[in-house]
Amino acid sequence: MRVALFGNIYQQHKSAAIQQVLESLQRHDFEIFVDEEYATFLREEGLLKNLSANNSQFSTFSDFDFDVDFALSMGGDGTLLKTAARVREKETPILGINMGRLGFLADANADNIEEAIDALCHDDFSVEDRALIHVETNGEPLEGYSCALNDVAILKRDSASMISIRASINGEYLTTYQADGLIISTPTGSTAYSLSNGGPIIVPRTGVMLMTAVAPHSLNVRPIVLPDTAQIELTVTSRSHTFLVAIDGRSGKLPEGTTLRLFRAPYVAKVVKRSGTRYFSTLREKMMWGADVR
Repeated sequence: MRVALFGNIYQQHKSAAIQQVLESLQRHDFEIFVDEEYATFLREEGLLKNLSANNSQFSTFSDFDFDVDFALSMGGDGTLLKTAARVREKETPILGINMGRLGFLADANADNIEEAIDALCHDDFSVEDRALIHVETNGEPLEGYSCALNDVAILKRDSASMISIRASINGEYLTTYQADGLIISTPTGSTAYSLSNGGPIIVPRTGVMLMTAVAPHSLNVRPIVLPDTAQIELTVTSRSHTFLVAIDGRSGKLPEGTTLRLFRAPYVAKVVKRSGTRYFSTLREKMMWGADVR
């Protein structure tokens, strides 16, 4: 089998288990393709000691030039989101190995890498289809990658006052948000930025999208859950005449008056879950529900 390896290139400790991953992949006769930028980082940090570039099982790739059976993400949830952005329409199943803190998306961690890779070899896993949100500006896709696995955030600039966001659903006017921003999230992203702004937790693969205001001017403004068949249209005005759009944390500046259209993408992100993994058990553990913090 063939596997593409992606990782965090900013924090060495998030790749501390890379040697263990590579050795396990080699033992299971995987053909290994490493993202070129990540491979350079690993070499500079001395983390590829026992694996040379001329190893027959090892090669590098750049951009989107890979065709593999699985993608492995080494890092936290942010790394997995970036991996999903590289996979795009390929719909390659992604196995996350969490080397970060919370890690809702990743299925494995440094303690069970061998078991996770062994599960891939023995088909002891399931693949969950996770919805993506697609963004268009004035009828055209955003420059770069225009789909979010977690969320799309419409935000004020750092030095600006609150912005006005006129929202319509399926052509029907909803309201104009006076706020620091607005988050449109998938069920996968409901435990991310939206949650920190008072949004509800939504179970993955529930066919909905969630809109949550960031620091709204009115206390009457509450999160709203929409069917994922909805077409969301947003128009922003701002005193600074610009605003930010962040897609899974990748932000860009747009001029006020830009019309944003958001809808469910025509393809999905496929996330690998080992047999025996249970969502509510993971949720309870990550959220520390029932834990006595005293």
